[in-house]
Order: sequence, then C-alpha cells, then structure tokens
Amino acid sequence: MADYEKHLYMIVFPINALVASQLDPVKFGEHYTMSSAKHFSGKVIFAEIDISYRNDYFESERYLSLTVPHEDGSPKRTKFISSYKVLENVSLTAINKLFLVTPNGKVLPIDPIEYTAYNEPGLIRIYQEICPLETLVASTKDQREFGRFITTQTKSKGAPSICFTQIDFNIQKFLDDNRNKELFHIDLPGINPYRFFDCVMELKNNPGKLTKTISLGTILKDISYKFLRHGFWFAKADELKFFSMPSIQDLENKYFNWWKFVR
Repeated sequence: MADYEKHLYMIVFPINALVASQLDPVKFGEHYTMSSAKHFSGKVIFAEIDISYRNDYFESERYLSLTVPHEDGSPKRTKFISSYKVLENVSLTAINKLFLVTPNGKVLPIDPIEYTAYNEPGLIRIYQEICPLETLVASTKDQREFGRFITTQTKSKGAPSICFTQIDFNIQKFLDDNRNKELFHIDLPGINPYRFFDCVMELKNNPGKLTKTISLGTILKDISYKFLRHGFWFAKADELKFFSMPSIQDLENKYFNWWKFVR
C-alpha cells in the first residue's frame, strides 16, 4: 500500500477548520473545489500548518493516526480535526504557507514575508475580515494597528486572532463619481452605497472615530482575487504574519496557469 505524506491544513475561507489529509496542497485545493461530494462553489483559502504543531485544544494525534489510505490504496483526502475556534488555537508561527484556490481548482502558493511597510497615517482603508469574523470595515488604522485593535482592544467586535485582507478600492473616485447625484453607485458587490458613504464621511469628519462597520457579511465570495490589495494578514495582539500577493509580473510569468482563471 502506498505511503502518503500527511499534512495539516487550516481552512480559513469559506469555513475555519483544521483538517488532516494525505493530499498535497494542489490536490487538496482541487478536491475542495472540484471533486468533493461536499463541493463548495467558489474560492477556497487554506494554510499549511507545521505537521509537528500541537495544542491541547485539538486531538491532532488521534485524527492523524486515523488519516490512513483507503482499502483500495487511495489517499485519505480529509479527516476533520476541528471546526470550531480553530484560528485562535493555532500559533501564527505554525502557519507555513497560504494557498489561494480558484473556483476551478487552480492553487496559488504564497510564502510569508516580513511586513515592513509603514503607511500613510489617517488614510481610510477598507478591510475584509476573513476568519473568524466576516465584517467589512472602513478604518483609518493601518494594518498593524487594525490587527492589534481587533485582537486586543475591542470585545464587542473583536476576536483573539484574526485573518484579514485589504480591498483595493478607490474611495476618492467613489466620492467624485457620486457627487451631486441622487442615486449612488458602488463597485462593491452587495454593499449599500449610502451606508458606505456615511461610514467614509464619519471617518473623515470625526478624527476620534477610527473604525466603521460597513457590512456584517463578507464580499470575499463575490469579489475577484484581483481586487485584494497587498495580501493577507494574520494578527494576534502584537504578532503579525503577512502573506504578500505576488506582483502582476510574477502572476503573468510564474503563475499564469492560476492567474488566467482569476475573474
């Protein structure tokens, strides 16, 4: 019988779960988007976790021991370890790599890099929380401050750990395009343009206000990977782990087989 390597994967979108598998990352991504009986119609984002990582919250040893080939010799595709409070019980240091999967099963690997950027203070940014929250937020906080705020400074709208991304959206163009119009339009799926306008104006006119909730639901399922700015952040208090989206040049040259399917 074949001896397959075992993996630990943490799905962060569309659910948060820790899964053992004998599939490599490419086959795992294909399985969840194309070949699973529990097929999810849309993108999937998951991370590979250090196979040696252990936390008493998870029964990792038990489920890894059950992750064995089927009687016909085919690999065990998934063995769920946990589907609740996963991210908050995974150390950020154990997250080795992030994978972005298109709806047709193409997988893009992203390695972590040190986040060294320091951004313009007071600039309004649009953050999409991915896991465990799904709130769309406008904020004048930069990525470090936002991650620290969500995980340590707000119990009403926070979580012990957070995965989030930034939406590449031109706020000034939105304001200019809708100036003096009775009917507002916004190029963000499912977002009320009047609510968006009110959130932005409150942040602009009230320096003491640092975050505003735009929507309680995610737009990640409807928006293209092309409209995610910079990449993905995992935050836990003062810890920050960053996975940068490849440059357009790299996407077109190194990862074209993934990029050509991104819509």
